[in-house]
Amino acid sequence: MGNKSVPFFALLIGGFGALGCVARYYISGWVYDLLGRDFPYGTFVVNITGAFLIGLIMEFGMRSTLLPVSLRAGLTIGFLGGLTTFSTFSYETFRLLEEGNFFVAATNVLASVIVCLLFTWLGIHAARML
Repeated sequence: MGNKSVPFFALLIGGFGALGCVARYYISGWVYDLLGRDFPYGTFVVNITGAFLIGLIMEFGMRSTLLPVSLRAGLTIGFLGGLTTFSTFSYETFRLLEEGNFFVAATNVLASVIVCLLFTWLGIHAARML
């Protein structure tokens, strides 16, 4: 990467990160409006989407020269870093536990881990088919 490209990478990742944050805001809000707030659906959907996209982008980027390293970094570290959120997942799960919603909290943890792993695999599989 070299010293001269560090500001470029930082700006690229920051710009893509800002877009990912805005995307998370709109996507999760739309999902909550659609499905309600009985379960952390918004966070669940953005994390599943991010899991699929990171599998797709990383696998495609590692197998092809069509996706430059700088763009791959911007998309994965920046955009997907801004889109997905482990901290919100943790907070929402903690609140469910605190409120005594143990089944919903456990469902959130298990479904998030299992479904995100499944969607990462699907993204990798989709990239391998390209």
